[in-house]
Amino acid sequence: TRHSVRQFDASKELSNQQISDLCWAALGMSRDDNHRTAPTAMNRQEIRLFVFTKAGVYEYDAKANKLIKKADGDKRELMASNGGNAGFKQDFVLNAPVSLLMVIDYDKFGSSDEKATMMCCVDAGNVSENINLYCQAVGLATVPRATHDTNSIKALLADRKSVV
Repeated sequence: TRHSVRQFDASKELSNQQISDLCWAALGMSRDDNHRTAPTAMNRQEIRLFVFTKAGVYEYDAKANKLIKKADGDKRELMASNGGNAGFKQDFVLNAPVSLLMVIDYDKFGSSDEKATMMCCVDAGNVSENINLYCQAVGLATVPRATHDTNSIKALLADRKSVV
């Protein structure tokens, strides 16, 4: 019954435990310290996961199973807009208590050529499906998206090596 939802209740927040469980399902450590809940090509583990909430932006540290604060304050607007495309905005994102952003770290993958990009995008799809299935299983709304303000997010995260 997994399906995309674009209506969120702005008054509902996720608990710290729900966010922790969501991040672990998306990209947590499983079996041992060298495997993740989502497979990646050649086990490169090049997908990084960022969590945008009203309180701030965090990066998920899978090995420690914790969030590391990257920015204070509500930056979900960056996840709702397309940056350079005036007038294009997905306002429903502002009502979602959490937005997750996957970033490809090409340094971890070892290449950024066309084939590497294709493989990394497949890996991001694996993470996305884990997110979708977890949300469906616990009754949370979710929708995969690719629209966001890439340049502003890169500046916010001060991350020039990875693709947002």
